[in-house]
Amino acid sequence: MIQRIQTIYLLLALVVTLVLPFIFPLWVLKNGKDFFFMFDQTYVVLFGLSTTLSLLSIISFKKRQNQFVLGRLNMILNLILLGLFVYRSLNLSGGTTTVSEKGIGMFLPILAIVLLVLANKAIKKDEDLVKSVDRLR
Repeated sequence: MIQRIQTIYLLLALVVTLVLPFIFPLWVLKNGKDFFFMFDQTYVVLFGLSTTLSLLSIISFKKRQNQFVLGRLNMILNLILLGLFVYRSLNLSGGTTTVSEKGIGMFLPILAIVLLVLANKAIKKDEDLVKSVDRLR
């Protein structure tokens, strides 16, 4: 399981969605306080679902097709999360004076998407290899 490269990518995506949101703020407010993801219930649910999908994808290493579909669903979920970040940052930064700058935490879904794309490429490569070996039998 761990010896496959897609598992490493999925573990990195798991870390990006589980650990890093606690470290990097989404926005920095004018009063000097950081806005983390746990201040909004929607972000907590979406990061939790993304983490769960990454973990399920790691666990289902014997079923490559299932792993591939879970990776696709996780990418869609991270795209929705990124869209919500962009929507909120565009609405808050122009209309209010409370947000001073965007934090690096807004880029975590992009990093997760890149890692999931790499994992899905490796899963597809693995599946093609197994199909080609089955053809030779």
